[in-house]
Amino acid sequence: MKLIPEFKLEFDEALEKMGLRPTRQREHVYGVILEKRDHPTAEEVYARSKESMPTISLATVYNCLETLIQSGLVRSVNFDREPTRYCPNLQEHAHFHCSKTGRVYDVHLPGAVIKTQAHLLPSGFKIRNFELSFDGEAPAAKPSAPKHPTDS
Repeated sequence: MKLIPEFKLEFDEALEKMGLRPTRQREHVYGVILEKRDHPTAEEVYARSKESMPTISLATVYNCLETLIQSGLVRSVNFDREPTRYCPNLQEHAHFHCSKTGRVYDVHLPGAVIKTQAHLLPSGFKIRNFELSFDGEAPAAKPSAPKHPTDS
């Protein structure tokens, strides 16, 4: 899977910053995650990857996912008793997990919401990472995940 030039540059720079090589497998797994932006599990990434790279192994997919997380290209998303999912949206946002369908949706958070939450912390606490998730049921008629303006 070939990345568009914008994402290829971002990919190459992020891995170089970590002292890692941009391998064909890493690029392919990143492309699979970017293609649908539906918060796939490692098993789903593996199944999608095998379609156009039949020799890729599940262990390679897991290693690639870990590298993508460490290099800041992808975030891991976790919900109770659910497999880890992978999100390429690096903007500040929350996640909504539909307990009925298992789908995960990005929820845009205005900057004011994040700043308000930061003020709830005791004096001297500094936020390094902000994660907010909701669990519930999405409307049945919803045809696709709401898109963040940076998702395309």
